Amino acid sequence: MTGGRAGLLAHLATGSTTVCRAWAVRRRDGLALGFTDHDVGFEFDGIRFRADTGLTARALQQGTGLAVDNTQAMGALSDAAIREADIAAGRYDGAEVRCWQVNWQDVAPREMLFRGTLGEIRRVGGVFEAELRGLAEVLNQVQGRVYHRSCAAVLGDVACRFDLEQPGFAVERAVEVVEERQIFRFAGAGGQAAGWFDRGRLLVQSGDAAGLMGLIKRDRLLADGGREIELWESLRADLAPGDMLRLEAGCDKRAETCAAKFGNFLNFRGFPHIPGDDWLASFPSSATANDGGRLRG
Repeated sequence: MTGGRAGLLAHLATGSTTVCRAWAVRRRDGLALGFTDHDVGFEFDGIRFRADTGLTARALQQGTGLAVDNTQAMGALSDAAIREADIAAGRYDGAEVRCWQVNWQDVAPREMLFRGTLGEIRRVGGVFEAELRGLAEVLNQVQGRVYHRSCAAVLGDVACRFDLEQPGFAVERAVEVVEERQIFRFAGAGGQAAGWFDRGRLLVQSGDAAGLMGLIKRDRLLADGGREIELWESLRADLAPGDMLRLEAGCDKRAETCAAKFGNFLNFRGFPHIPGDDWLASFPSSATANDGGRLRG
């Protein structure tokens, strides 16, 4: 039988069909999971689609134009498939989702019905409900640049171009003390000044929370020579002493910091020299000096 959409249409035209839906979820850490609403599993594209997960989905609603196509998926939480701990830790936030209509007797004839990402996920009594957001969802995001003094880039991204692997700007250390998944203490300061990691990132390298990331609120040196890192929000998985963490230097988006701390002013993505409103409202006058400073009455 011919594969792809043409093969599926030919199969549907026979009037006696063996079709089901197959779902593939790929998390941002690369883990791919497959599910189907059929009672027997199958495999294609290197993904095993499991039939024992209880995953179901509401009817897909798709239209023309720029409207966002959203739907929902529901399923039972299972240690072997989707674990409640992983959902709570945010490992499925923004995961890629694809859905096919497929002939389960011959998986070559199939058609993709939906492609998008996971949105809000709710957990109630051992069951989860996940909002599915279509590709048009990205049209709701602000595009373009804003003209202001602060840098619009993210430290280390393609716009910033700063290499965080330079010595001292990213370090990996084992945590000594963990408080409420939000405060982390290390033995030894490591050589960086207090505040060096303010506004930076903390990435968990090992343990139950491996792969999670938090934004650093405060970096301070302790009286005993150690270092304390506090996050803006607590991580959503448990950490234990000895887990390896990666600390990345922070940037406050100011031109002065970009030049002095990172030596990267050529890639600064802000506009620190734009004149203020007073300068724009100034007017020629022989009585006062028009030097670009604050207007005086």
